Amino acid sequence: MLVSRAEMKFEFGGAKFRLPGDAKLLGWIFDQFLYGEVTGIQCGHWLYRAPSLEAATFFARQAVEELSHVRQFLRIYEFIGIRPGPVHPVIRLMATGSMGTDYAEHVATEMAVGEGLVLQIFYALIDTIDDTRVVKILESATRQEERHVAFGERQTQALIALKPGLADYLLGRNLISLIAMRRLGGYVEKKLGADHEVLKQASAFLEQMVVILELRLQRMGVLRGTLADLSGARRLYLIARAYTLHFFGRFKRPPKLLTETYLKDPAVGAVNG
Repeated sequence: MLVSRAEMKFEFGGAKFRLPGDAKLLGWIFDQFLYGEVTGIQCGHWLYRAPSLEAATFFARQAVEELSHVRQFLRIYEFIGIRPGPVHPVIRLMATGSMGTDYAEHVATEMAVGEGLVLQIFYALIDTIDDTRVVKILESATRQEERHVAFGERQTQALIALKPGLADYLLGRNLISLIAMRRLGGYVEKKLGADHEVLKQASAFLEQMVVILELRLQRMGVLRGTLADLSGARRLYLIARAYTLHFFGRFKRPPKLLTETYLKDPAVGAVNG
C-alpha cells in the first residue's frame, strides 16, 4: 500500500473495549461494517465492466472475499452476544449513495480511499478490543482489505497518469467523503462515547484519519499540495463540479464490456500463436 500500517497506527494509550460490558457499543460499530461488507459485493458491477482481464480477475476474487467477511462478522456478533442492527444513514450514503458511476471513481473513491478508511478503523479495533477471538477475525479480514486498497491505489495512479484531469474530479468526490466522515465522527463522540475510554478519543482519531486520507490522495496523485492549501471557494467548486459530473455520469454511454474488448487485452496479445 502507498500508506503503511505503521503510518495508520493511532495510539490509544492502552484504552480498550471490554466485553461483555461494551457489547452494545461494539454491536453498533459492527453494524456499520456489516453493511459495508454487504455493499462490497457491488464490485460485481465492475467485474462485468472491468477494463482488463487483470481487473476482472481481481474483482472476482474480491467478491468472494467480501461475502466471506459477511460470514466472519456474523461470527463476531455471536461472540459478543448481539444481533445485527441497522446502519447509520451517513454510512449508507457513503457506501451505496455514492457508488461510483465510472471505473476511476470506483477504484479511487470506493477502493483506495473508502476501504482505506475502513482498514484504518480495523487496525484501531485490533488494538483496542480485549477479545482474542474477535481480533483474530479482524486480522484475517485486514489482510484482504490491504490487497483491495493497494489495487485501488495502483489503478488510480495509472488512470491519472493517462488522464491528469481526473485528479481534480476525484479530489472533489473525496472532499464530499471528508464532510461525511466529520459528521459521523461527531456522532460517535457525542452520542456514543463521551465517557468511554476508547470512543472519547474519536475526535483525535478522526483528525488522524484526515491526515492519512490527505497522505493517500497525495501519493496517488489526486492531491497536489495539502488540503489546507484549498480555499473555501476552491473546495466548494471542486465538490459542486464533482457532484454534478457524478450525477450526469449516470446518463453517459457505458464503457464497452470486457466481452467486447478482451482480444485487445495485453494478456491476450502476449499469447504466441
